[in-house]
Amino acid sequence: MYGRAVISWVGLCLLLLLPACAPRATKPTAPTAPAVAPGGVEALALRYLDAWARNDVAAQRRMLVDAPPDFDAQHARWRQDLGVIASRFDPVVLESQDATTAVVRFRGVHTLRGLGDWEVESRLRFVLRGSRWSPRWTPEVFHPDARPGDRFGRTRSWGPRADLLDANGDPLTQPGEVIRVGVLPGRVKDRAAVASVLQSQLGVDPAKVLAALNAASAQPEQFLAFIDVRQERYQQVRAVLAPVPGIFFRKRPARLSPAEGFAAHTLGRVGEITAEVLQALGMPYQPGDVVGLSGLERAQERTLAGRPSGEVRLQRRSGGSELLYRFEGEPGRAVRTTLRMDVQAAAEAALVDVTQPAALVAVDTATGQVLAVASRPLGEGWHRALMGRYPPASTFKLVTATALLESGLKPDSRVECPLEVTVGRKRFRNFESEVLGATTLRRAFALSCNTTFIQLAAKLDPRVLEDAARRFGFGVSYDVGLPSPGATFPPPKDDAERAADAMGQGRVLVTPLHMATVVSAAATGVWHAPSLLADAAPGPEARLGPGTTDMLRELMRAVVTDGTAKSAASIQGLIGKTGTAEFGTSVPPETHAWFVGVRDGIGFAVFVEGGGVGGRVALPLAVRFLQGLDAASVLSFKRDDAS
Repeated sequence: MYGRAVISWVGLCLLLLLPACAPRATKPTAPTAPAVAPGGVEALALRYLDAWARNDVAAQRRMLVDAPPDFDAQHARWRQDLGVIASRFDPVVLESQDATTAVVRFRGVHTLRGLGDWEVESRLRFVLRGSRWSPRWTPEVFHPDARPGDRFGRTRSWGPRADLLDANGDPLTQPGEVIRVGVLPGRVKDRAAVASVLQSQLGVDPAKVLAALNAASAQPEQFLAFIDVRQERYQQVRAVLAPVPGIFFRKRPARLSPAEGFAAHTLGRVGEITAEVLQALGMPYQPGDVVGLSGLERAQERTLAGRPSGEVRLQRRSGGSELLYRFEGEPGRAVRTTLRMDVQAAAEAALVDVTQPAALVAVDTATGQVLAVASRPLGEGWHRALMGRYPPASTFKLVTATALLESGLKPDSRVECPLEVTVGRKRFRNFESEVLGATTLRRAFALSCNTTFIQLAAKLDPRVLEDAARRFGFGVSYDVGLPSPGATFPPPKDDAERAADAMGQGRVLVTPLHMATVVSAAATGVWHAPSLLADAAPGPEARLGPGTTDMLRELMRAVVTDGTAKSAASIQGLIGKTGTAEFGTSVPPETHAWFVGVRDGIGFAVFVEGGGVGGRVALPLAVRFLQGLDAASVLSFKRDDAS
């Protein structure tokens, strides 16, 4: 590969030969060729190539002697046929020169759209007319093998897109077919009916349908695509959609996940490249390419797609073609994720009929590897489980309890749980006005007494709670494999904010993904940064104090057996914590619902945005998730036994 040439301008100096004056006639002498300054031809060549690099065809033509009538057209055709988007040239070399002709050799590097750089060593010929050198154009400036009448051509193709794999190496993506549902404006009889049925059957925004129909009024036979559905979904809605005049269906190839909606936000989707993605990806992409547009398909685009292959060919005027250059492509490489099919399927089933925005994330407690991640609604592009940040509410008491336990308290330590406390002139009350009076730390944790934790945290050195939060990953940067901002615990501005922080309000914010790692750390004693990619380097981790984990597990088990998650007491081995996070300015305030838990080496977080009370809304979804895992285990056992 040759580097970019630095093109400089060199003035062309011509020596003017003046005849000598003589007092008498002299014998005529044979004419001699005008002398030309050394380097003059090279300087002209540099000027010509500089104009070429700037695509200033007019400047090139003005320098030529006997320019072909179709010079501009030949250059335009060369650029178009090869997809040349830029050219640069190395310094020239004078190959030969005699009295009236010269040849300059140069190396051009032409960037071909969607393929890369094509390096060509070519020649530019010069002739001397009078006292002036001028370039004479021939097709060999494009390539030394080119002759008049030849044309250039190219081919380009991508290899098969590689698979996204689950933790066991099984494909999460496969080639298939979808049905594109759309409308032909000229066949529509009732616009409102079309918009209504697309909304009721497929959730398409009716305003979007009506706006598209209005915009396409001048093109009545233009197919307006609104949504792609899998074959199974198409079979469910076809009988309702097909009779509506104007609605039509078209098949198209697609890359499918194991089931509709399966890890949709995480795996992402592929489609024709957008202007924004094209700008971000750059070479070797071009308009019309099919690429990853979201999720891991987008994040791992270059690995999954590889590089396209292609050829530059010379089409002979006399027929046939000659290979000039081959771009060797690279096959895509599979990307193995940490997702487990059974855990992901259980997460999807748990949220299947949830209509409010929600998320469920499960991680391996021993490694932080993400086993399942689901966001709702499916039709929303935002990945709530990874990107949404919310107050953790009482689930943060896992962190506060760690600070208290490491400061000397025990689960049986006596504590107070009054109805309300005032800190920094701000009054804090227990949710739903619980009053436990004198009790134990275990019971205060199990029933999630806010006033207990506010009072106890106020007695701690402020740095103790901040240190505990740090060891649970708050304020720690990590790379999941997809964008995720993690969790924040800003230093409290005053005593009132410190009190709010102790019960997971204030300015404390977490993602559902991060809370799954928090409850995992509480159960194992080690916080691991989460990861979605099996081959990723280990991320940050931190350890809790010796003996802390056993006490935290005891507190979390009490939540299930005797506390706010008692309705899940029948789930063997479950430990966890509920949370009800207040937000907004309504009176009473609206609340998000949380439940975080651990069972059988899986830490998980269930979140329902604006859902209400954690123990009443998020907990039943957690139970459904665990029951789905149990059912999958039984089915797997039966299959193994049968084999």
